[in-house]
Amino acid sequence: MTEPSWRVLNRAMWDERVPFHLSSRLYDLPRFKAGALSLRAHEIADLGDVSGKELIHLQCHFGKDTLSWARLGARVTGLDFSEAAVKAAAALAREIGVDARFVTADVYDAPAALGQRTFDIVYTGVGALCWLLDMERWAKVVFDLLRPGGQLYLYEFHPLRWIFGENADRPEIRDAYFTPVEGYAVGGVTYADATAPAQPTPTIQWNHPLGEVVTALAAAGMRTHSLRELDGDVLQEWPMMVKCEDGLYRMPPDGPSLPLMYVLRAWREG
Repeated sequence: MTEPSWRVLNRAMWDERVPFHLSSRLYDLPRFKAGALSLRAHEIADLGDVSGKELIHLQCHFGKDTLSWARLGARVTGLDFSEAAVKAAAALAREIGVDARFVTADVYDAPAALGQRTFDIVYTGVGALCWLLDMERWAKVVFDLLRPGGQLYLYEFHPLRWIFGENADRPEIRDAYFTPVEGYAVGGVTYADATAPAQPTPTIQWNHPLGEVVTALAAAGMRTHSLRELDGDVLQEWPMMVKCEDGLYRMPPDGPSLPLMYVLRAWREG
């Protein structure tokens, strides 16, 4: 079966970004290697004690969040379609002495790539869903990876955030909320390092409204426990945003309050 051109294009971009991200100030690997966690406080509080639990991190990139969960006691597996990222993740795990397994595979192929193994937690982090065309297939993957009673923890950019133009002085609507099926042609990812190539590899991305994500999970047999919208962002999207005590950037007090991220938790009941 011929691989979709959008996937080939996107994987090439992520392969290209790995060395830049490993040295970027945003990812701050020296601090992480010294023992810092890359997870947000609310993620740790939400999932509580993960000691001994089996966790699969889908679209794990080079594994900082995956290894952070391992440092908290989880038995972790990270999966990503970029071989360069997976090799970097495995090398990082060895360097810091953390036990973790990393697998190179597309997210839609995860159950087969993992030998139909099931987990207590499926974790997927910031900026993951925009790289996926089909939410129904993704939700079925999540269901198949979870054992009964297992949960999905999704911490993601709010779909409303994606309608605004990047690097603008203020919020200005650029794109439609509902993405056409062919996706949006977007420049490469440049959020982590200003020294990256001026003309990064282009990508194809999709914005998935909350209703689409929740409905796909319900159709797959998942029960949504909570959906929490957040007014903070892990990135400073606009210059006027203020960094708060929890490390998230928010609009100033005299600015509009916008939903910028969300946390969705869902369980497989049977």
